[in-house]
Amino acid sequence: MKLTFLILSLVLAISSPVVAQPKTSPLVPIELEWTLLTNNFNKEFKALNQLKLTNMGKKAFPATGWTIYFSCSREAVPTSSNGLRIEHVNGDLYRLFPVEGALPLKRGSSVSFQYPTIGHSLNHSAAPNGIYLVWDKEPMKGYNLAGIKHGRFSDTTINYITQEDLYAKYASATLQPIKSPAIIPSPVSLVEANGFFSFDAQTTIFTDQAFGSEANYLSQQGIRLFGKALPVSSASPDRKGSILLKKNNLSGEAYELSVQPDGVTISAGTGAGIFYGIQSFQAMIPAIQWKNKTGSIQFQSVEVKDAPRFGFRSLMIDIARNFQPKQELLRMLDLMSIYKLNALHLHFNDDEGWRIEMPSFPELTAIGSQRGHPLDSKNNLPPSYGAGPATGKLSASGFYSRADFIEILRYAKARHIQIIPEIETPGHARAAIKSMDARYRKFMREGKREEALKYLLRDTMDQSKYSTAQAWTDNVMCVALPSVYTFIEQVVDDIRGIYKEADATLTTIHMGGDEVPAGAWEGSPECKVLIEKDPSLENVDDLWYYYFTKVQKILEQRGLKLSGWEEVGMRKTKLQGQPKLIVNPRLANEGYRLHVWNNMVGWGNEDLPYRLANAGYKVILSPVSNYYFDMSYLRAPEEPGYYWGGFTDADKPFYFIPYDYFRNTKEDAAGNPVKTDAFVGKDRLTDFGKSNIVGLQGLIWSETLRSEANLEYMILPKLLGLSERAWSKDPEWATTADAVKAAEGYAADWNRFVNQVGQQELPKLDYYAGGFAYRVPPPGMKIENGKLLLNVQFPGMKIRYTTDGSEPTEKSLEYTGPINQQKGVKAKVFTSSGRSSRTSSW
Repeated sequence: MKLTFLILSLVLAISSPVVAQPKTSPLVPIELEWTLLTNNFNKEFKALNQLKLTNMGKKAFPATGWTIYFSCSREAVPTSSNGLRIEHVNGDLYRLFPVEGALPLKRGSSVSFQYPTIGHSLNHSAAPNGIYLVWDKEPMKGYNLAGIKHGRFSDTTINYITQEDLYAKYASATLQPIKSPAIIPSPVSLVEANGFFSFDAQTTIFTDQAFGSEANYLSQQGIRLFGKALPVSSASPDRKGSILLKKNNLSGEAYELSVQPDGVTISAGTGAGIFYGIQSFQAMIPAIQWKNKTGSIQFQSVEVKDAPRFGFRSLMIDIARNFQPKQELLRMLDLMSIYKLNALHLHFNDDEGWRIEMPSFPELTAIGSQRGHPLDSKNNLPPSYGAGPATGKLSASGFYSRADFIEILRYAKARHIQIIPEIETPGHARAAIKSMDARYRKFMREGKREEALKYLLRDTMDQSKYSTAQAWTDNVMCVALPSVYTFIEQVVDDIRGIYKEADATLTTIHMGGDEVPAGAWEGSPECKVLIEKDPSLENVDDLWYYYFTKVQKILEQRGLKLSGWEEVGMRKTKLQGQPKLIVNPRLANEGYRLHVWNNMVGWGNEDLPYRLANAGYKVILSPVSNYYFDMSYLRAPEEPGYYWGGFTDADKPFYFIPYDYFRNTKEDAAGNPVKTDAFVGKDRLTDFGKSNIVGLQGLIWSETLRSEANLEYMILPKLLGLSERAWSKDPEWATTADAVKAAEGYAADWNRFVNQVGQQELPKLDYYAGGFAYRVPPPGMKIENGKLLLNVQFPGMKIRYTTDGSEPTEKSLEYTGPINQQKGVKAKVFTSSGRSSRTSSW
């Protein structure tokens, strides 16, 4: 099977002023080309890659004195061949350099270099990126980065999704009128009444004084709808033609919405309830109004009674690996608010970046927010995730100032979204460690040893050898050092100060706790001394509980709860001599909130979220199986994203059943159908365990996200399924014991949902808040009875096609039925704003 894949090409313009050259070096352009040769190297779980260097200049390119660096998400095996060698540097950074036997590249000549990588390379996210050249003897001033071109390869070992597969995948979704009014997420009760309410720029909002913030929000939405703010009054309401925000005795986020010909009443006991009533009212606005901003809107009279299923409905955004500008985060808050999500879990620090200014530690952003060359981590972090060598460039570099973050917090508060900061510790902490190293060096130079040691995060004599899941070898804090806890106390206090100034709620801080690798702390003299002194510690594994017990006390003293990844609630032990993680009963009653992601079929922890909840931990379901939005949509070379946790299309968040996801898990980590015995012997969720499931969370890690558009492509439309499951009650198909009825019920409910998405939500998102760059799924194609059939994932979206080999445009023929031509057809799906999917060809 021949497939289009990516070949990465780079013109290293050595004549460019942005690359420093030795004065004696020739000035020549070099082309570097990457090709995937096979995903079945030596019949092992490895891919074979080729790098080809070609001298495009007029003079010879030297055989020595240079190194090419690049990022790669696939672990490259150290290899020497044809006078070249590839080696791992740190993290995802690799280097290619000449060794004995290298020859100068004459004009027009090439040299090829083959090397294996661990695992399959299934899409362009597996390709080398962020490539740059470094001369050995000169300081570097700047660089040119890699460009990408397409090539072809044959690989019958991978079952990529085909146009026929897409057609079959979409077949259950058929165009049907959407029930009007339609709201996502689905309310508890919606009953249509007679008549219509007319809404326009003159509609006055009358509000109880308790709901001034919500009234202001709705008033400002008038600018987006009509080009002007709606009038607000706290006087006695004139019912006719107005919107009344009214206080009642409902608790929490519950609300009632009444739309009648003479006016609209939104009633709730809290501002949050009023806000979600406003969102349901907005949800019934035709998509075209967000574009045209004129005239009046006719609302069908309805009575809505509603309340959320889960009190915690979250999206986690990673801004550490790749940064997102402030304006984009504000747009994300807008997006979350219209789909009734109430928590933003902000992963703002990791090995590759620290993204919020801390008043007490300017080094955290001066150094920890910048990635580039050189690699010594003294003034910046090294390149990773395609950063390239130049600091100061988005998305590798960047941070929010204190003022920026206060603005973000206030924006979130107005939308009833709590921002939960994550201080990733004690692993994934390289940005903090290297930043505090810089502080240490500064005060040591000044002869202030005590001050230098005050916030040091590593044992300077540590000889531990380890490698993390992301291939870092120096990213774990030394939890035996008192200075680590002094640092955490001060960072927590800095964060509290920022929240206080923003008048924003802070109830918990996520303290990380993920992926501390085997070998960490084993070579640390400080850790050895602590274990010898403390009778409660037997070995380095016990340092884990020592650390989180101390961190919890720091938070508890400040009135905060501790949140963390599931490993915070796990204990290392051995089973038949092999390392094993088990649920730790010792910490179950400490009030920890665990964000549990590890439930992937085939890894042995399919039931981990339920085991932790059954043991008494408060659990936020954050499963990689259904809610890691950075996973690629499909097994297709053209689709970006990682795939170590499977493939996540828009249906996976929708069909997740929180209290019994076993029954509706369809794929394993490789994207293959789940075997019938996948959950044999696994723990089920008890009734007690159900009481400990506090919410759902979608997650978007940012290793592959290098622009705002990348972020929006991977989140949308997946987010809509999360919204439905987090807010709305279980549909009947999720609980019925009859498998046939469950399948029929799911098919009908999915068809309802995708019609709402295709006809209402995506057209709205074309224009709401300036429009979002959601993924437009390509059309499915198949031959039937000698004719070519096309279909779409979201009914209501238009397919346009050509039969002459040209690329479809908005002016191309619209698909309305079978096409007689069987060859040479190209088709795309188009949005209401004119964006399109990638091309499907037959």
